[in-house]
Amino acid sequence: MRWQQARIAGIVPRSKTVSSFFFDLPEPFDFLAGQHVVVRLTAPDGYRAQRSYSIASAPGARSRIELAIERLDDGEVSPFFHDVAEVGDEIEIGGPIGGHFVWTVADGGPVLLIAGGAGVVPLLSMLRHRAGEGATTPMALLFSARTKADVLFREELSGLAARDDGFELQLTLTREASPPPGAFSRRIDPDMILEVTRRLPGPPRRAYICGSNAFCERAADGALAAGIDAGDIRTERYGA
Repeated sequence: MRWQQARIAGIVPRSKTVSSFFFDLPEPFDFLAGQHVVVRLTAPDGYRAQRSYSIASAPGARSRIELAIERLDDGEVSPFFHDVAEVGDEIEIGGPIGGHFVWTVADGGPVLLIAGGAGVVPLLSMLRHRAGEGATTPMALLFSARTKADVLFREELSGLAARDDGFELQLTLTREASPPPGAFSRRIDPDMILEVTRRLPGPPRRAYICGSNAFCERAADGALAAGIDAGDIRTERYGA
């Protein structure tokens, strides 16, 4: 793997537990929407810990990438970023890697995206790529979060949906006392996936699902029940 010392150029909070970290790359690289990098920390005694994080930036960024990192209390790497890391720090980054969970404009659509929490990050890269290329590929994002405050990149996603160029955004908020108009207020299920799928102009050519293991299993089962072929479903799993 290709490793380099990247510098933290900025930190932007996205929710109570997730912040975006922007890294300047001394050795710029090309990547595809949906790929990830490996972040490696080395302690003074030589102990190393590493974790993979999806790239939120659109392809073409090359010299500066955005990683949205969720703080996990039992994690080895994420607490360092949230509690210790500062702008200007140098962090070892390897990659990019991953060739299964990727999308390019040339892949076409329609495309169904299903995200649970921080699982929206690689899907955001795809949406940013689509918008940056001026593509009108039909896409629908079903995004599950606990509350409105937990909907990462909410303003940006709403702005993309407001372009009225073939992108549909559907939220489902599982613990929100007052969900906004149009949002579901339950966990993802087959009926919900079928309803969102029907907003596309045709059957999804591919479905991308990203979230926890349990979320991906539930969403993939729901996608199958909604009539999407298993060979057209790609999953990316985070944590437990």
